[in-house]
Parts: sequence; C-alpha cells; structure tokens
Amino acid sequence: MLQLVKTTMAQQAQVLEFLQEWREREEKIVPNAVDRDVSDFASYVKQIRDKELRVNNVSWVPSTTYWLTDGDELLGAANIRHELNDNLLNFGGHIGYGIKPSARGRGLATKQLELALEKAKELGIERALITCDRTNVASRQVILNNGGIPDTPFTAEGGKIVERFWIELKG
Repeated sequence: MLQLVKTTMAQQAQVLEFLQEWREREEKIVPNAVDRDVSDFASYVKQIRDKELRVNNVSWVPSTTYWLTDGDELLGAANIRHELNDNLLNFGGHIGYGIKPSARGRGLATKQLELALEKAKELGIERALITCDRTNVASRQVILNNGGIPDTPFTAEGGKIVERFWIELKG
C-alpha cells in the first residue's frame, strides 16, 4: 500500500539506496530536500526533521519531507513547504516531489502528489502552488491529473520557463 512517511533512523539502508540510484544516473535528486550528506545518518534525519520547525533555518520556510513507500521500499520523496516566500511563489511552490528513476512510468508521481496534497491540507494550506519546468511534460501531467489550474508562467534567469499551477484544497 502506498503511503507517505517521515524520515526515520530505520530507513537508513533504503535512503542510501534511493540516493545512490539518482547519483548513479547522474540526475539531480528531486526534491532537493533529501539531497544531503548522509555520512552521519542521525544528523541527516535531524536536519530533515528540524526543517519542520524552522530550526537553524530562519531564512527559509518550514517544510516537511515525506517518503513515498510501498512496504519497505522508498519509491519517491515529497517536500511540503508550509508557506511561500517570494522565491517559492515563482519557483518551487508548496510541494516538490520526485520518483526514483527505476520506479517511474507507473503512475506513482500522480499518487504521490495526491497524498502530499492531503498532507498540505492537514497543515492548513487551502490553495497549493505546484511548479515544474516547462520542459518537464511528465510533471506537468501529474499536476494536471491532480486538478492543477495553470497560472502565469515565471521566466527564471537564463530564460528557463517555470510553469505554475494552483490546486484548491478546501472542503
């Protein structure tokens, strides 16, 4: 059964395997909230969990990171930002998510975003902003599958266009 769970010490082997798969494929790990030094795993877990309370992170917004699991396997990760700052309003939004390379193409990202939106609603977010690069057709479809309503795109430095979508969470 697919579910979102927070990071724990018991996940060390699975987290290391998850991150290694991305690195072996030389891909940018998404969401970047899980791309941290894992040489001291207790510190890794603490850093991720501290971000929920803005501990040692006054310049960034609080965020909660979840792993998409099916039993013991980590299939993806989602990072929910509890609020938006100017940067996140243009690029990043409320939720960043990614499915590990070997688990893609099975509809998992759509389910992961659905579950993350439920968590965002529990945090009191009534309207979630989700973004993706214009070239990321798969992510765009995941957002649309979850009710994303297109908003004005943002053009980042260097000309990269970021698509922006809002999803209502009320009710």
